[in-house]
Amino acid sequence: MEFKDYYSVLGVPRDATADQIKKAFRQMARKYHPDVSKEADASARMSEINEANAVLSDPERRAAYDAVGQGRRPGEAFTPPPGWDAGFEFSGAGAGGEGMDAGEFSDFFAELFGRTGAGGAPRGRRGTRHDGAGGEFRLRGEDHHAKIMLDLVDAWRGATRQITLRSPGLDPQGHVVLSHRTLDVRIPAGVRPGQMIRLAGQGAPGVGGAPPGDLFLEVLIRDDAHWRVDGHNLVGEVPVAPWEAALGAVVPVTLPDGSSLKLRVPAGAQGGRVLSVRGKGWPGATPGDLELAIRIVLPSAFDPRAKQLYEQMAQALPDFDARKVAAAESARQE
Repeated sequence: MEFKDYYSVLGVPRDATADQIKKAFRQMARKYHPDVSKEADASARMSEINEANAVLSDPERRAAYDAVGQGRRPGEAFTPPPGWDAGFEFSGAGAGGEGMDAGEFSDFFAELFGRTGAGGAPRGRRGTRHDGAGGEFRLRGEDHHAKIMLDLVDAWRGATRQITLRSPGLDPQGHVVLSHRTLDVRIPAGVRPGQMIRLAGQGAPGVGGAPPGDLFLEVLIRDDAHWRVDGHNLVGEVPVAPWEAALGAVVPVTLPDGSSLKLRVPAGAQGGRVLSVRGKGWPGATPGDLELAIRIVLPSAFDPRAKQLYEQMAQALPDFDARKVAAAESARQE
C-alpha cells in the first residue's frame, strides 16, 4: 500500500488553516466534479479530493494523520504501525467519524480510519432530548473514544496507570492544536485487545445541566519480547536443551505475572512443536490456554566440552541425515 499525501491532493501546505482547506476543496471540486468537468480522469480525481477533504477538514482525523505521516513521502510503501493512533481522544466513535460512508475511499483511508467509519465505542449523544424545569434544553454529553497501549503484564494482572490523552481541536486562526489531559485508569486483570474500559462521566459535558458523556478506552497490547495474546490464549516459547527434548523432561515456565508452572516435555519432541496447557492462558471468567512452542537451544561449540561431545556424536552417528529426518517428519504431518 502506498502513502497518500492529502495536502498535495488539495494543493495546500501542511500548516494550512481550516478556511484554506475549505477554499481549496471548493476550487478543486469545481474543476473535477464529474457533472461539470471535461477532464478524462475527473471521477477518480474527485474521489481523491473527497477523501483528502474528509481527513483534512476534520481536526481529529487530521491530527492523527499528521502524526502517522511525519517524514513520509507520497507513494512510498506504507503500513500503519500497531497502535499508531493510541492516545488520541476522539469524539463519538473515533477517528472514522459517525455516519460517514467511506466505501468508495482508498485502502489507505480504510487502513487508517475504517472502511465505513465504524468504531468500537457507542456513538454520539445517548438519551433523549428534553426540556428541564422552566423549559431549559438538556442534552446528555457526547461519548468520547480513545485507544490506549498497555504493557502485556499490566493487562495480564491488572494495574492502575496514568494515561495522557491528546484531544485535537482548532485555535482561533483555524490551525489544528492538541490539548492534553491525564487520567488515572484502573486496568482490570485479564483485559484483552479490543476490549473497552469505560470511564463514566469523562466524555463531553452535557448541555443545560444534563450529565456528561462517557469515555471509552479501547485496549491495545504492546508487543512483548516473550509473549503475545491470541484471543483467550497466551502464546510463547519454551527453551529446552537438546537432551531434554530427546529424553523428555519437566521444565519450569515463568508466566507474565512472575508465577511459574511445570511443563512436561515428551521424549522425542522436535523444535517448533506446540505444547498446550489448558486453562493457564489469558486470565478471565473462562481462562484460555497456554500455547508454548518448543525452542531447542544448543550448547555453544565454543565451549570445549560441548565441542568434544558434538565430535563424538558425529563419529557415533555417521548415517544421521538431519535433512532426511526433517523431510520425513514433514511428510508425516501432511
